[in-house]
Amino acid sequence: MGEQCGSSKQSVEAVPHTDHDHGAETGHGHSRDHSHGHDHGVSTNSDPRWLSIALGLILAFMAVEVVVGILANSLALITDAGHMLTDAASIVLAMIAIRLARRPAAGRFTYGFKRVEILSAQANGITLLLLAVWFVYEGITRLINPPEVSGPLVLITALVGIVVNIVAAWSISRANRTSLNVEGAFQHILNDLYAFIGTAIAGAVVWLTGFARADAIAALVVAVLMAKAGWSLVRESGRIFLEAAPAHLDPDVIGARIVTIPQVSEVHDLHVWQITSGQPSLSAHVLVADGADCHAARSTIERTLHDEFGLEHTTLQVDHVSDLDLSRKDLHCAESHGPIHRS
Repeated sequence: MGEQCGSSKQSVEAVPHTDHDHGAETGHGHSRDHSHGHDHGVSTNSDPRWLSIALGLILAFMAVEVVVGILANSLALITDAGHMLTDAASIVLAMIAIRLARRPAAGRFTYGFKRVEILSAQANGITLLLLAVWFVYEGITRLINPPEVSGPLVLITALVGIVVNIVAAWSISRANRTSLNVEGAFQHILNDLYAFIGTAIAGAVVWLTGFARADAIAALVVAVLMAKAGWSLVRESGRIFLEAAPAHLDPDVIGARIVTIPQVSEVHDLHVWQITSGQPSLSAHVLVADGADCHAARSTIERTLHDEFGLEHTTLQVDHVSDLDLSRKDLHCAESHGPIHRS
């Protein structure tokens, strides 16, 4: 038998092993670590000051908006306040996640607490969906029996809300937006901005024409925006929990590309997933032709994955075809997981 190629890990951070081990880091194997600097998920370099500014603005205006909404009998304003509450919760959870992300991985928490942001993002998304359902119900009720609404109060409050949302969005844009929570809060605030524009129009319509149903229509528009944002958060966080490949990475395309590299005969057990938002990882078992330089092939694969797919966290086991004994499961899995790509 030829030289055992073993496995290599590209990255200084731990990469989870998949459903089985392929003889990684044995006495015959060869392992290399590649150190490099890059941001992943909730960056420890995120500046909490900008998040705090946005949070203070949102909380202060939200309290005012609830009071005015009750006084003006405006469902649109109360709906906007509910949306801003979820924005505030998202920012708070992002700040907590930044603090937790600074803790080093230790003990049984081999990734540290990087997925805290994904838990909070999913909770935030579910809350948005539930609030959207309630506001749709209330909006339809008010369409049927419209109450008297104070148009001037709605208009003035909405105009102030537009200014507050512009400043809050600018503040969050100065923070590190690689976090799913931070980016989610930024998108929510943009949605709030559009919602406040709609609410201002509704307030003007009620004030000038007396058409009270305009307030309920504006509330329904905000509810639709909330449902859209909530579903996006639930979908993206769900993909990470289910270990699905990131939306921008297709494992079949990656596998097909790997087998075009010279000397590569086959790749199987190819897994692509995310530890947290912005941190994609890959593992695979690669077979190279007999007599090929497996270490050079591995370096070429790692460079290709980095340059063409942006994958910096990779774990590869590379073996010569003739080195495999299919009867030994410690060298080769009897049933590979997923498609097998061959040159």
